Amino acid sequence: MVDRKNLRTPIVSVMGHVDHGKTTLLDKIRGSSVAAGEAGAITQHIGATEVPIDVIVEKCGNPSLRERFVVPGLLFIDTPGHHAFTSLRSRGGALADLAIVVVDINEGFKPQTIESLQILKRFKTPFVVVANKIDRIHGWNPVPNSPFLVSYNKQAEHVKGYLDNKFYEIIGELFNIGFNADRYDRIKDFQRTIGVIPISGHTGEGIPDVLMILLGLAQKFLEVNLQYDATGPGVGTVLEVKEERGLGTTVDMILYDGMLQKGDTIVLGSLGEPIQTKVRAILKPRPLTEIKSEEKFQQMDKVIAAAGIKISAPNLDGALAGTPLRVATAETIDKIVKEIKQEVDAVHIDTDTMGITIKADTIGSLEALVNELKKEDIAIRKADVGDITHRDIVEVSAIEDPQYSVLVGFNVKILPDAKEKAQLSNIKLFVNDVIYRLIEDYKEWIEEQKELSEKNISETIVKPAVFQIMRDCIFRQSKPAVVGVKIRSGIVRTNIEITNSDGVVVGKVKGLQLRGENIGTARTGMEVAMAIEGPTVGRQIKEEDILYVNVPERHAKILEHEICDSLSADEVEALDAFLDIKRKENPFWAK
Repeated sequence: MVDRKNLRTPIVSVMGHVDHGKTTLLDKIRGSSVAAGEAGAITQHIGATEVPIDVIVEKCGNPSLRERFVVPGLLFIDTPGHHAFTSLRSRGGALADLAIVVVDINEGFKPQTIESLQILKRFKTPFVVVANKIDRIHGWNPVPNSPFLVSYNKQAEHVKGYLDNKFYEIIGELFNIGFNADRYDRIKDFQRTIGVIPISGHTGEGIPDVLMILLGLAQKFLEVNLQYDATGPGVGTVLEVKEERGLGTTVDMILYDGMLQKGDTIVLGSLGEPIQTKVRAILKPRPLTEIKSEEKFQQMDKVIAAAGIKISAPNLDGALAGTPLRVATAETIDKIVKEIKQEVDAVHIDTDTMGITIKADTIGSLEALVNELKKEDIAIRKADVGDITHRDIVEVSAIEDPQYSVLVGFNVKILPDAKEKAQLSNIKLFVNDVIYRLIEDYKEWIEEQKELSEKNISETIVKPAVFQIMRDCIFRQSKPAVVGVKIRSGIVRTNIEITNSDGVVVGKVKGLQLRGENIGTARTGMEVAMAIEGPTVGRQIKEEDILYVNVPERHAKILEHEICDSLSADEVEALDAFLDIKRKENPFWAK
């Protein structure tokens, strides 16, 4: 028999693609504007918001519903939407009793939408799909805060037709992934069919339907899972670790089972040994506010799951976001310490002997950064959690290779002494609080460095060329010899050595003229006068001789193996001809 008086608050994870409106949807429910305050308007960490049952009933516009629902309300977790947050989002999915997958009805499914659905499938989490942004359909006539069907029935027929087409595209996408789905009002069995609810997070249309469906699902299918033991030890997940004025280091957490009291001994994950400490204060946001945005908290002696809370306790500096937090007793503490250590150690980050250095604020963010950079084949020497310190700068600045003298920081501060040291060093710092922008900035810089390097090489390296002394174009025999030449392939510059077809150096180009004007280079197809220091016409060189730019061996290696793709077709032709000459005598020349 289910004890209906002892139901905990269901945890609802809000998931989906970046910019599809997850936080905006929650803002409409709670009447806040958290989305506008996010870096780049993209949620970077899991936030938690409690919405009491009375508020939900009020938003549904039917006071009689209060008697039908016995759950205390809903606790929403807003999960980051970008694909790099797989690890955090997985934790959100695992933690949740229910989920909302938000999709822009105009854009349809994106890779992160599919990823969210796969996470929920893996964890067997019941969910609904919210088809957001119906207000952006051309010709839509908004009916603010109304149920979807009320609004839908007031639209023009062509608008209804467009929405229906977009809606069935979503149904088709869900079918392709392996889900039966239909519009929520047409479903008789929500265990067999996924409900899709068209809404607008901006106007509030359809939001009463979302809340009703979630409450119904929680109450009908999850009552047994929502039972809690009010005397049981609390179990939760750390969401964020941060400094609070007057409190020192605190942790934001979701308590998803049991009870937590002031004075309890708690164990939570860190990079070293798990932290053991006593709860000094429990602070709970007022309903309809979010842990990470709330300024005024209620002081609590105890809290019962499920709840989003802030904990103040000694020695929390090394705590890691995304790790477990458990209440322990004298009898259970050794076992709990061991279990939490094993869970944290299971998060393994492979590093290389050489590579860039990464700092992030949470272990989940660190995993995301590593995964993303590994995809780009960027070597990582060190990956760590925490702010950028003076020691980090010293370590990175000692690396000679400029490609690896790089420090990437996600959502971390540069400590004052580290900032001063960084300004005096040659290291490259990347710090951002939006992970995908951080990665894009880094990739752009890598590309710029590559282009710059190739440009520098191109400007300093001796390029290949083949040219021929033209008949009846001997203007001076020697000191220097002046002859007319035609450039057959490549580029000829002044002050470079030239060889004959046997690879023997015959002289140096001292000058080039075109129509009586001095020029610095001559390219394929050009006929120019060339002054050559060293040879005498008739001895070392003669009419119709084919001559070559003498490319040094080190330069030939770079041309053939490093920047061949940047050479023109005629330069490649000239290089191949010169290599053939040099390798007749030594097959391994420039290899």
